[in-house]
Amino acid sequence: MELTQQNAYDMLTGVGILGTGGGGDPVGFGKPMVDWDYARGRVYEITDPEDIKDESFIVCGGYMGSVNAFTSIGDMLEGWETRYELHEAMKISEKITGKEVNHLVPFELGGTNTTVMLSLAARAGITTVDGDGLGRSAPESQMISFVGYGIELCPMPVVSKNGSVVIVEKATSPALADEIGRFAVVQDGGVGANNHYFQSGAQLKESVIPNSISKSIELGEAIRDANDSGSNPIDTFLDIMGGQVLTTGKIDQVKGEDRAGHWHVLVSILPEDRKGKFELVVKNEYMMAMCDGNPIVMFPDLICMHNPDNGHGIMSSHLKEGMRVTITALPAHERLRYAGSTKIGKKAFSPERYGHPELEYKPMEEIIERLY
Repeated sequence: MELTQQNAYDMLTGVGILGTGGGGDPVGFGKPMVDWDYARGRVYEITDPEDIKDESFIVCGGYMGSVNAFTSIGDMLEGWETRYELHEAMKISEKITGKEVNHLVPFELGGTNTTVMLSLAARAGITTVDGDGLGRSAPESQMISFVGYGIELCPMPVVSKNGSVVIVEKATSPALADEIGRFAVVQDGGVGANNHYFQSGAQLKESVIPNSISKSIELGEAIRDANDSGSNPIDTFLDIMGGQVLTTGKIDQVKGEDRAGHWHVLVSILPEDRKGKFELVVKNEYMMAMCDGNPIVMFPDLICMHNPDNGHGIMSSHLKEGMRVTITALPAHERLRYAGSTKIGKKAFSPERYGHPELEYKPMEEIIERLY
């Protein structure tokens, strides 16, 4: 399926919500990149996972760095015409394996990390899988469905903005490869591209979050139609995605810092519909929602922050005190939940990764039923 430019815009609206605060800014980054590529005759094309041959060679990838690191988009796009770090990483992957890449699969849904993979596929003359590894965004490379299906993160080539190349051939713990790669890009330009999770078409069909790009297009189109017709866009979101509203309120405090390639924040919100304290734990993405100190939604389940006026998603880096927001939540895809339940997944997805080693993941429907 070839995407029209409007399809790409609708996709950006969809991933801007489902990206759970991270994955890159769909307005400040994604749209300029779509416009840049389509003006140069590049057309984004997606392939249904079920239509991919079992023997195909697929690589996953995207950009890594803090949500605050992507600035000067015009300069980046101009520079990418002569040196696209993501394309360099793909060529390294082909050299390592001795195989030609047939398809690309985005690491996550996000305004940057979905778009850059669609752009790479268009530049390389191949297609992007209609799917990703999460059905949302995540702050670290091991937080993905593939880990639960025996697909190895490494080898992982990383190409920094300034040109350093690091290949993590093997890592002794689930998070170590991401930490090595992130250290490298933070030290050399703040952002960089990586490839990982080399897999066959047969492996992809078993593990990918399927049709998440086309679902994002469907969601974005419905949100656009709702706004055009004066319908409630939050209701539209829930009709398509399921889930529920957690609260609507004003942001009282945004407290945190940019540290080690991640945006670490605690967000306090004053709910309009109830008394008590509502907080979000952020590590680039919205990782956990708490009510009166009790967890009610935890990664990998999705916490989505909306502008209540138009239903669009709000990036974690854009949060400001006094901003009125609506927060919704929905269960993660069953494949992502399964991955998190495996031995390696429990380590890879652990709440310890976002500052809460005392907690264990519980499905949102179980916690909300008891506490909310």
